[in-house]
Amino acid sequence: MEKPDHTSPSLVNENLEKLAALFPDCVVESANGKVVDFDLLKQEIGHAVVEGPRERYRLDWPGKRAAIISAGKPATQALHPVKTDSLHFDETANIYIEGDNLEVLKLLQPHYLAKVKMIYIDPPYNTGRNFVYSDNFTQSNGNHQPLNSPPDESPEVGGRYHANWLSMMYPRLKLAAALLREDGIIFISIDDRELPNLRRICDEIFGEINFVSCLPRLTKKAGKSTSMIARNNDYVLCYRRSPYARFNTTTFEAQGYTNADEYEPERGRYKLNQTLDYSSIQYSASLDYEIEIDGQVLRPGNVTREEMLKRQQRNPQSDFCWRWSKGLYEFGLKHGFVVLKQSRHGYRIYTKTYEKATISKAGSGYAVEMKERTKAFTSLDFIDNRFSNDNARKDMGKLFEGKIFEYSKPVSLISELIALSTSAGDIVLDFFSGSATTAHAVFSLAAHTGQQRKFILVQEPQLTAEDSDAYHAGYKNICEIGKERIRRAGKAIKEETGAAFDDGFRVYRLGPAEL
Repeated sequence: MEKPDHTSPSLVNENLEKLAALFPDCVVESANGKVVDFDLLKQEIGHAVVEGPRERYRLDWPGKRAAIISAGKPATQALHPVKTDSLHFDETANIYIEGDNLEVLKLLQPHYLAKVKMIYIDPPYNTGRNFVYSDNFTQSNGNHQPLNSPPDESPEVGGRYHANWLSMMYPRLKLAAALLREDGIIFISIDDRELPNLRRICDEIFGEINFVSCLPRLTKKAGKSTSMIARNNDYVLCYRRSPYARFNTTTFEAQGYTNADEYEPERGRYKLNQTLDYSSIQYSASLDYEIEIDGQVLRPGNVTREEMLKRQQRNPQSDFCWRWSKGLYEFGLKHGFVVLKQSRHGYRIYTKTYEKATISKAGSGYAVEMKERTKAFTSLDFIDNRFSNDNARKDMGKLFEGKIFEYSKPVSLISELIALSTSAGDIVLDFFSGSATTAHAVFSLAAHTGQQRKFILVQEPQLTAEDSDAYHAGYKNICEIGKERIRRAGKAIKEETGAAFDDGFRVYRLGPAEL
């Protein structure tokens, strides 16, 4: 973003262009410019039209129409560079933006339309408070509601409890979807108050076919005493932009690989957790043969020769046999994948599982294949305690004294999501950036993997409460916390790891189009 934009494209005009590409005869000229001839469009799509009071499945709430319209309106403000708050402004590819994220998302459209690989957001959970994100663009920074201020009305009496939250989220998600690449992915942290509604608006915006998963995350181990059920988790909701999106596999954690041999430099360490014989759920006589190794003759299940021959004749559905064919065993023995061990039950043959090597088929024979062990991500991976809020507090505690920001997500969570969905050079967007955990995660990944991503962070300059640790430490709004965290996190990670990466960021501030 070399120069701040004073205008943004209208989503309405973009939708007209898309419609014209599909049905050129249905977009016609009028005294007010291009318009849709709806009668012609209905002829093109036949009977697949529902109008008026006819029943249909959809999510409605008071204010939805206005929320949709607000997403289509062009921006009225501009982004202005703030070099005094930036770090390496002229060299860095990272961006930090202060201002209302709805307006900012519109201003990002010209430069980043369909260019963002991953979006992570941690929007305000619906606790019944009035939202800072009131979509009142004329409100000055001095009038923003302070962080942690008491609610104006309780959820029980707030008639627009869900409607206000949905009206806040809908246009932002609509604009965010346009920024995602075709293979892009969005992750949204949410609790169970608005999870059902968030899924339904995401189904509407991204398409139900592009729902990926709802990942539970452990928030804390201990819970408050309650006569009901303690709430110890929230969720990460995941959608893709299209079926072209793919996830990276994660490196297999090498637990139990404690043994070493002459192959360690190329294969890594190995573990012995499988015997060559086992009580198969499907017996095969071809896998029931004698093996002579180190002067010992072994048969599956340590049976006698006579018992083995009787078993072969009996050919049971299930019984002991070798896991490997004779040809595979001979190859494995020759190339160091087999070891004989003595136990209290006699001698047993074990196969080695290496960190970085396995045996694969090669034509009519076999070959040693070198490859990193990986595993697919699962829907239960985030119930591990390392992703809990306790670790978020520790992350902040390493950089600040006191409770500077209490509701951030752990760096481990966002690092895992970024590693799962992006590669080097990709753009990561967070438009509810809070204390800037996403920037911290980008730096951490760059240092530990050598792969640099670029981030765009957006945050409303929400005031800190005057009785808070943050306020007394000199941070008058959340943006001041976020910018300082980025500076400190980059410096700390470089000192800790000695790695070189782009730890700079360019600051832009939303303001009037003409200063």
